[in-house]
Amino acid sequence: MEGPAPVSTPDLLYSDVESDLRATLRNVLSDHCAPSSLVARADGDEPYDMSLWRTLSAELGLAGLPVPERLGGQGVSSRETALVLEELGRSVAPVPFLGSAVLTTSVLLRADTAAEHVAALLRRLATGEATGALAVPLSTAPEAAFPTTVRAVAGPDGVVLDGTITTVADASVADVLVVPAVGPDGQGLYEVDTGHSGVDITEVVSFDLTRRVSDVTIRQAPARPLAEGQEAVTALRQGLLMAAGLLASEQVGVTQWCLDTTVAYVQERHQFGRPVGSFQALKHRLADVWLELVAARAAARYAADVLAGPDPFGSDSDVEVAVAVAQSYCATVAVHAAEETIQLHGGIGMTWEHPAHLYLKRAKADQLALGTPGRHRARLAEVVDLPVS
Repeated sequence: MEGPAPVSTPDLLYSDVESDLRATLRNVLSDHCAPSSLVARADGDEPYDMSLWRTLSAELGLAGLPVPERLGGQGVSSRETALVLEELGRSVAPVPFLGSAVLTTSVLLRADTAAEHVAALLRRLATGEATGALAVPLSTAPEAAFPTTVRAVAGPDGVVLDGTITTVADASVADVLVVPAVGPDGQGLYEVDTGHSGVDITEVVSFDLTRRVSDVTIRQAPARPLAEGQEAVTALRQGLLMAAGLLASEQVGVTQWCLDTTVAYVQERHQFGRPVGSFQALKHRLADVWLELVAARAAARYAADVLAGPDPFGSDSDVEVAVAVAQSYCATVAVHAAEETIQLHGGIGMTWEHPAHLYLKRAKADQLALGTPGRHRARLAEVVDLPVS
């Protein structure tokens, strides 16, 4: 009689390759994302650092990490993408990595990559030739219903799209949009060039100054079909689920910066003739953040490890549980760490010149992105059959 199948042990540690990638990326970011420059850029006319984005996407090849080599990518796993997000979160780098290399690419990878249009678009994104954006509100949860705000109709030379999508992440610097739309034949995913006159992208007031959101209006814009029917629905849902799981690593990076910066500050700031970090009350608050960070890192690493598996969305996969746990926990931890950073920095932490507010805004925006913690907890209860009152 055969026993139960062996359960593989998750690998939560960083590999040598991941550690080398971290060192390289941290060197690049230290040259481009000094805290003082972030605040100045957020106030300027060019909130995104497109020079840094070209370095990351085209020169280092980070835009195509999970894309197969035959399509111009690196052919590595989601673990490396998670590592990059962790470092980008640590520096709140103003680049469209989430919108292009995570959201858009994840959805396309869950479609038929052998299809001509899908393969061609993936190659452009992976090589840094183009920057993409997934035309759904940033708050869209993975299990949300397929969007219906855009309609696909037959035009004189093919399919054209009409509709409006609000709060799309990184759309203002995108060359191409992947748009979920509904037409006479049902749901579909379509490629739309942002340079067409029928596409209007307007930045709206964004809480996160280092990641902008825009309202996108499409009027009779020509579109290329990428996926149709159930394939489109599945690709969108699985792509959003993958992005939500990877976003947890960015939240870990935000938490790490907040803890490191605050510990360094309380060691230097003196009051009553001694470092304020020697006061027991502050020690306890920072110890709480450290404990939360350790647990958040474990949750985020587990989600990345599951998503890197050979069949992450198979019937035996733990992906739903892993993503729900990571997002519901890491989002809350990042906000708490950023709040503690501002409070424990005292008066300077409340100033516009100090970058702490950028981390609080990134943490709070991430808490609302791709499903709130409450929504992920409700999904977790559903997946593991817990009663919900």
